[in-house]
Amino acid sequence: MTKRILIITERADVHADLVADRILAKGHRPFRLNLDEFPARFSLDLRFADGAWTGSLLHQPSGDTLWLSDIGAVWTRKPAEFAFDSEDLGAQEKAYASEETEHVLLSLLHSLSCFWMSHPIAARAAQWKGEQLLRAAAMGFEVPRSLIANRPEPVLQFRHAEGGDIIFKTLASPYLGADKVSPDECVAVGIATTRITDEYVAMIDGIGEVPCFFQTHIPKQFEVRVTVIGDRAYSAKILSQSDPRTVTDFREFSVAIPYEAFTLPEDVERRCIAFVHSYGLSYGALDLIVTPQGDYVFLENNPGGQFLFVEQLVPELKLTDAVAERLIQGAADGR
Repeated sequence: MTKRILIITERADVHADLVADRILAKGHRPFRLNLDEFPARFSLDLRFADGAWTGSLLHQPSGDTLWLSDIGAVWTRKPAEFAFDSEDLGAQEKAYASEETEHVLLSLLHSLSCFWMSHPIAARAAQWKGEQLLRAAAMGFEVPRSLIANRPEPVLQFRHAEGGDIIFKTLASPYLGADKVSPDECVAVGIATTRITDEYVAMIDGIGEVPCFFQTHIPKQFEVRVTVIGDRAYSAKILSQSDPRTVTDFREFSVAIPYEAFTLPEDVERRCIAFVHSYGLSYGALDLIVTPQGDYVFLENNPGGQFLFVEQLVPELKLTDAVAERLIQGAADGR
C-alpha cells in the first residue's frame, strides 16, 4: 500500500497548494493539516497500547481520514495559530487550549518514524543565524565579520575598524514583529538590510532596547539563492546590483531585477548540500554573495525558506516538482 504524505501548513499557503496538486498528479494522495483549522475541523482518535500509538485523524469537511500507520512522509511547511470551536474563549482558556493542542500535536508528530521535510527538532536547531555563521566558517565558507551589541560604543568601534562600511540586519525576521500583531497594533511593516551611513550613526543610541546584529559590508558582483532539496542543489543567480534599490537587499520584490539559472562551482555546491544535511535537514534555502573577485560568501540558511518566487522568476528550476518528488520518494522508502 502506498504511504501517504502529511502536509502541515495553513489554508493560505500557495506553496502547499501547488505541491499538493503535483503529488495528486503523480498518483499519490496527500493529507493536508491546516493548523488554522486544527483542532476545530478535525477529529482525533489516537490510542496508546502495546508500546505504540495507533489511530486516525479525520478532516471533517472532506471526510478524509489519515491513519497513523499510513504516514510515510511529513512536510512541515508553515506554522499557524490553532482554531477552536468556540470563538469567544477567554484569554486563559485560549492559552490553555493552545498549549494543550500543541502538546498533543507535537507528541503525535515526534512519535512518527517516517521521512521528514524537515523534522521540527532539526528545523528549530538550524534556525539560529549566529550558530550558522560558526558552522559555515568551520565548513570552509567565507563569512563576514560580525558584531552583536546593544550599546553604541562597540558599534562605532566596529564601524571604524571596517572602514566605515557596515550593515545592520535582523536575525529572527525582517518584519519587526509586524506579522505577530493585529493590523491596528502594527507601527512598522519591517526593515531591509541597511548600510549604516552617517545618517544612521546619528541615531545609534536607539539600539539600547534590543541586541542588534551588524556585519561588515561585502561588495557584490551578484547574489545566489541556493535551494537544497534532498541531495540536490538548485541555484539562481540574482543580479541585485542592476538596480540601486536592491544593491544592499535583493528582497525588494517590487523591483524587477533579473534572475537566472546558475551553476555553482562543484566544491561550493557540495558544501551547501553538506551544510543543510549537517542539521539533519532535507530542505534549506541558502543566500550567498559572489564578490567582484569571484569569492563566495555565506550569509544565511533558512530551513523553511520560500522557493516559489525563485521558480516563478527562473521557470527552468522545477522546484515545486522537486519538492513533490522528494516527498513521494521519502514516503516510498521511509527515509
